[in-house]
Formats: sequence, C-alpha cells, structure tokens
Amino acid sequence: MKPVNDFLGENENNQPDLADYQPDLEKAAYLQQILINACTNDGPADDEHYVALRKYFLSKEGMKDKIPSWIRTNRNLAQFWQFIKFKIGTYAERRKFIWDEFSLLLDYIEIGDSIPHAAAIDEKLKILNSGYIQSTWTRALERKNDDPEGAITLSRTLLESVLKHIADELKLEYSKGIDLHDLYKNVAEKLNLSPNQHCEKIFKQILGGCSGIISGLGCLRNDLGNAHGQGKVQYRPSSRHAELAINLSGSMCSFLLETYEWNKIFGKL
Repeated sequence: MKPVNDFLGENENNQPDLADYQPDLEKAAYLQQILINACTNDGPADDEHYVALRKYFLSKEGMKDKIPSWIRTNRNLAQFWQFIKFKIGTYAERRKFIWDEFSLLLDYIEIGDSIPHAAAIDEKLKILNSGYIQSTWTRALERKNDDPEGAITLSRTLLESVLKHIADELKLEYSKGIDLHDLYKNVAEKLNLSPNQHCEKIFKQILGGCSGIISGLGCLRNDLGNAHGQGKVQYRPSSRHAELAINLSGSMCSFLLETYEWNKIFGKL
C-alpha cells in the first residue's frame, strides 16, 4: 500500500485533492483500505481522504453506480462506523464484507482499463436509455477474462440490439430471425453507410471494412461463442479473442449511434 501522499495531494485551499496522475484502480483500492482500517484497527483511516474519494467516485460516470450502496449514505467515517459495528461483529467478517462489496467497482476499473474507450462507449450507449443494452455491454466487459465464450456472444448480442434499436427508430421492418449482416445492410443504407453509396475509394474501403466487421462478429460468435453446441473437435477462445470481439462491437455501436445522431441533427433522415 502506497503512502497517503501518493494518493492525495493538497489543493490551493490546503484541502485533500485527488492527484490526477493516480490510476482509478489505486484510488479505489485506497478507499477500500481506509474502510477496512476504520472498522478493524488495521491502520490509519483518514476521514478527509475518505470524504474526498467518496466524492470522486460518486461523480464518475460508469463508476458511481458500482460503488457499494452504503457509501452513498455514509458521508464520513463516523457514519460508516455506526453502520458497520451493528451490521457485522468480527474483524474477519468485516474485511470479507468490504472486499466483496468493492469487487464490482474494482472489476469494472480493471476491465475498463483493458478496453480502449470503454468509458466513452458506455456513455454513448446511455443515449438509448435501454437497461437491456447497457446491461449487455457491462456483462460483456465483466466476462472477458472468466467467460470469453459468453463475452463473445454478448458482444454480438449488443451489436444486434443497437442495430434493431436504430432500425426501430427509423421505422425499418425486419424479421425476428434476420441475419445480422442483412440487418446491418438495411440500417447502413438508411444512414448512408453503404459502400455503394460513395464514390471515393477510401470511403468505400472503410465502409466495406465496417461491413466485414459485422460479418466477422457473426462468424466469431458462431464459431467461438457459446450460442451453439460443438462437435468432437472443440475450439475454446481466450480472453484476447473476447477482447477483440468487445472492442469491435463497442466501436461499431458507437460509430452507428454517432452517425444516427448526426443524421438526425442535420435532417438527413
């Protein structure tokens, strides 16, 4: 555990201030340790640092809903002590409780750090105001290391869900079992993303590549995901395959949503 001053500095008013260069993972680990120290006498527990870290994570999109719910209601360590001393009796049980309660936040930060622009994609998906789509994205991130097959399947599900959401907004009809690539072609044409709608060679290549990504994700899910049974020869994906699928799906969803929003703003739809 690093010294306190490595986590927090002081601002111009001599108040605790979070150092911008400190990774979120270490901030979260320090917050967890403060709480453990406060209820087990394991070490120092600075109330000002707790207040500053609590405020920091409550203000962070993507993280504020992943911190333990009781941190929201315990504004300082005195309130936390009143909460924990009656809830859990022994030191060992208190440590385990806090470790378990912080697992969601720590896992999210660790996974998010390995997926470029994960936070930006998370914010873009919130435009849809769909709990199902948001949950699909979060579960794909969470399963990358422990369940790569599931993460690959969820990545494909995410892309299909976003495409159907846009298709519904555009009032495009599609069958329930429509092929993912056919669904993309219908949406892409409406959004002027079809390669044959452009004359410039570079745009045709880029948009053709986008179409190839959609096809690839569908095949990756069929071959390496958990949507279908396997024969005698089985192929098991690793976390790097899952990370590829998540990155491709998230980037395509973000691009499609930005394009849809742009077309709406400029009256192209």
